[in-house]
Amino acid sequence: MLKYLPGIAVSVSVALLAMFLASLDFVKNTLHFSSLILAILIGVVVGNTIKFSDTFKPGITFSLKKILRIAIVFLGFRLTFQNVMEVGLIGLIVDTIMLSSTFIIGVWVSRKWFGLEDKMAYLVSSGSSICGASAVLATAPVVKAEMHHAAMAVATVTIFGTTAMFVYPVVYKMFGVTLGFDDILYGIWTGATVHEVAQVVAAGFAISEPAGNTATIAKLTRVMMLAPLLIILSIYLAKKHKTHGAGTTLRDIPIPYFVFGFIAMVGVNSTHIVPQNIVSAINYVDGFLLTIAMAAMGIETNVNKIKGVGMKPIYAAAVIFLFLFFGGIIAVKFIHSILA
Repeated sequence: MLKYLPGIAVSVSVALLAMFLASLDFVKNTLHFSSLILAILIGVVVGNTIKFSDTFKPGITFSLKKILRIAIVFLGFRLTFQNVMEVGLIGLIVDTIMLSSTFIIGVWVSRKWFGLEDKMAYLVSSGSSICGASAVLATAPVVKAEMHHAAMAVATVTIFGTTAMFVYPVVYKMFGVTLGFDDILYGIWTGATVHEVAQVVAAGFAISEPAGNTATIAKLTRVMMLAPLLIILSIYLAKKHKTHGAGTTLRDIPIPYFVFGFIAMVGVNSTHIVPQNIVSAINYVDGFLLTIAMAAMGIETNVNKIKGVGMKPIYAAAVIFLFLFFGGIIAVKFIHSILA
C-alpha cells in the first residue's frame, strides 16, 4: 500500500486546490466552473510542468482507476427512483430519446464527418449525451481510451456545456412563448440536453425554482441512464471485436461491474433508510473522490498528445451541441403534444 501513497498525495493535493478555487465566489457564481473541471486543468499544468518519477505512477494510476470506480458507485446517492417518477413520463421519454439519439448520432458524426477514431468518438458522445466529465471518466476504461483522449473529451464538455448554461436562459426568455414552453417544459429541455449537472442547475434556476427543480431531476434521471449505456456499449464492443466468427460469451464482455454498484446505491437511497445528513456527507466525500480522479487524469494527460488530436473533437462536439439544442426542443414539443 505504501507504494501508492506518493501518487495519491499528489492527486489529493491537486483536488484540494481545485475544491478551494471552486468555492470562491467569482469562480462559483461567475465562471460556474466545478471542482472537477478545475482539477483536470490544474492537473494538466502540474503533470506537464513537473516530471514525476516512477515512484508516483502507481498512486496516480490508483487514483485514476480504483478511486474513480468507487466514486461512480457512490454517485448513486445523488438520486432516487422517486426522482424519475417526479419528472414524469414526458421527462423520462425525452431523456431516453435525447440520450440514445445523441450518442448514436454523435458517434456517427464524429467518425464519418470528422474522421475521429472510435474511442474518441465514444468519449465525446458519452460526455455530451449523459453527464459530462463524469460520463467521460466512466466510459474511458470501457472503451480502453488513453488519457489525452479523455482530457480532450472533457474539454469539449466544458466548452459547450458552459455555452449552453448561458444561452438556454436567454433563448427561453426571448422565445419561450413562441416555442410554447412554460417553466416546467424548459426545465425538461434543459435537464435532457445540457452537459454537466452544475450547468443544468445554473441554467434551470436562472429562470425559476420550478424550472430549476425540474431541470435537476431530469438531469439526474439522465445520469442514472449511464449504467445501461455502459453495459450495452460493453456488449457491443465485445461483439464487434470478436474474431473468427465465434459467438460472444459473457466471459468476452468487459462488463463495468461498478455500474451495478451505482444502481444498487440508487436503490438504497430510494428507500430513505440512510439519514439525509449522512447522504449529504456521502455526496460531499464522493465529490471529493471524483475530483481526485479528475486530478489524476489531468496529471496523466500529455499536452503534446492533445495537440496531436487537433480541433476535430471540438468540431464534432459543436455539431452534437446543435443537435441537443434543436433536437431537444423538437422532442419536448412532440412528446408534450402527445401526452399532455
